[in-house]
Amino acid sequence: MENNQRDETRSDFLKCVEIDLSFYIMSFLDDPADLVRATAVSHFWRQFVIANGLAKQMCFKKFPQLSNIVAVSDASESENISVDPTEQNILERNQKVYISLIHALTKSKVSAKDCIEDAVSASSTDNYPDESVVNTLTPRDIFVRRPSYWSSKGQSNPEVPETLIYKLQDGIWVITEINIQPFEAFFQPGKPLYSAKSVRFRIGHTKNGKEIEGDVKNMPPYKPIDDLFVWTYTSPEFPMAQENRLQPFKLPEPVVCVGGYLEIELSGRVQRQEMDGLFYICVCYVRVLGQPLSPAFEINKVEPNGNMELNYYPEKLKSVMENSSVSAPTNLQQLEENILWDRIGLLEDLLRGMQDGVLPVLEDFPDLDADVDGA
Repeated sequence: MENNQRDETRSDFLKCVEIDLSFYIMSFLDDPADLVRATAVSHFWRQFVIANGLAKQMCFKKFPQLSNIVAVSDASESENISVDPTEQNILERNQKVYISLIHALTKSKVSAKDCIEDAVSASSTDNYPDESVVNTLTPRDIFVRRPSYWSSKGQSNPEVPETLIYKLQDGIWVITEINIQPFEAFFQPGKPLYSAKSVRFRIGHTKNGKEIEGDVKNMPPYKPIDDLFVWTYTSPEFPMAQENRLQPFKLPEPVVCVGGYLEIELSGRVQRQEMDGLFYICVCYVRVLGQPLSPAFEINKVEPNGNMELNYYPEKLKSVMENSSVSAPTNLQQLEENILWDRIGLLEDLLRGMQDGVLPVLEDFPDLDADVDGA
């Protein structure tokens, strides 16, 4: 008798309040496992979670960088659906894909790897192309028997900052750490180290999608192009040690990006060059460590407004979630070959500019080969 009375007094709060209030209450769930548990409470709860797209809302709330996703696909459905999916099919697919996406973004144990695709530009370059930002892609301070590094122009004011911009690889990445090695000028007396005092990072995208991206790709790397980007993430400022080593800068929280660009802001100059009395910043190597969500998740950009379609391959999710024992080794031979061709391209641009009468202002710099031989 008491059990019957208790059952009569029980009620489902989702059925007792307005839908807006129910949605507001459920929006406080912040773990995909909680949403999965909610769908198991009852048929009504399952329909409420799926129909209101709570998994999608949770994903965009936690990772606003993904809010341009306008459509999702599930590769496992391609052979099972012979007719156009119903609205319910689409809602259930969205629930499955977004739950899996959040899980991969927050629980992946795959080893991080370098996600830089290319060096794009520097705010200044002292001796182009020998000291181009392209040189920072190789982890060695000597390349083809010459010192390999980027150098800013000299400044009498040590507070003048510099910026370096890099294109990140396509796809969804969870960036956790950025590494920078200042350059030690081993060919100069005393081997001075041209480090910055501090560093800050920004991640974002071009202002007008593919049209501007094409312009960015064709820009020479000695030309500053900071005004072409929108920066959606800015890190705290990190102190940089005055040491000749690869220095790790771990972000306070992992940052999700979809391709895009990274800006490194280098502040404060420490070392004055003996020959001209000016302050410089020089960088030997830059690496951006991130966890890729490929091949389980792939992104297609929908033209022309930059919206994206997310493609999910559930049979490959395991490869994204499992911990790899060691990071994939850097293929130095391939890397150096790519950089060599980049340098050839820089020289071709320089020669083309000379032929066309359009030439960047280049300052004289001593023959580095002679300096190396004399070091």
